[in-house]
Amino acid sequence: MTESQERAGADLRRTGRDTTGGAGTGTDGDATDGDAADATDARAAPVPPPPAFAPDSLVLNRKLPLWYQVSQSLRASILGRPQDASARLPTEEQLAAHYGVSVLTMRQALKELEAEGLISRHRRRGTFIEPRARRVSPVRLLGSVDAIVAQQSGEATTILGHGPTAVPGDLAEFFPDCAEVTCYRRLRRDGQSDEPTNWAENAVRPDIAARIDVADLERWPMTKVLRDVVGVRISRITDTVEARLADPVTAELLQVPLLSPILHYTGVTYDEEGRVVDVARIRYRGDRFSFSVTVEAH
Repeated sequence: MTESQERAGADLRRTGRDTTGGAGTGTDGDATDGDAADATDARAAPVPPPPAFAPDSLVLNRKLPLWYQVSQSLRASILGRPQDASARLPTEEQLAAHYGVSVLTMRQALKELEAEGLISRHRRRGTFIEPRARRVSPVRLLGSVDAIVAQQSGEATTILGHGPTAVPGDLAEFFPDCAEVTCYRRLRRDGQSDEPTNWAENAVRPDIAARIDVADLERWPMTKVLRDVVGVRISRITDTVEARLADPVTAELLQVPLLSPILHYTGVTYDEEGRVVDVARIRYRGDRFSFSVTVEAH
């Protein structure tokens, strides 16, 4: 991140704070103890403002459209924000400085999020996060790690279980040097309707899993935890999406009929040394998700 982006990030974190100053003093001389007591009684304690919305940082990939990367990163920040965070976004200029892009690029990214129903923009008032996000969430793949994080953010997550297990036979090719992996099983629900939307199994290398706090997985997707919390330097993620029929476990967890269609996603995450650090297998309800791919011409 550049020095200007760091300064912009500090400015964003200060946005929304009370700027009225500290305790006041009289202008006609020293206030008496009685005057101070009267003033305290007559004035209710100020209500602190909600924490300012501060988007996550982003390392831009110049091979992908900048507006797309910014929109996906901001989308993940919106969906994963703390419950008490301000619903008002920083200005276009502040966001552009934070991400290190032009205002025009930032405007295009915001337009994408507005079309999705995540934000609303009001002339002279600002840009605000919508209380309800669009119910149907498309799985969009364009090669950005932030796109994967955004795809999996914004839903209530329940940890179904975790622990070491022998490497499953169908994953042996990904972990040739491991006798076992740590498996995490999670169920995600819609934040508004509480309906189950997908459930995930992650097989993680034991040396990496030893640094994962399970509580973080209730707040963030595995990809974000690996990259931003554990510090894994991710080089690439290989994605496969296919149509399948719901098996008994999936049908029960997702509350769908047995053998009903689902989207089965497999994501293989590699570090900079070329090792597989995580294999994610996620089953999405077929009536809640669509799948689209953007192919660049150059």
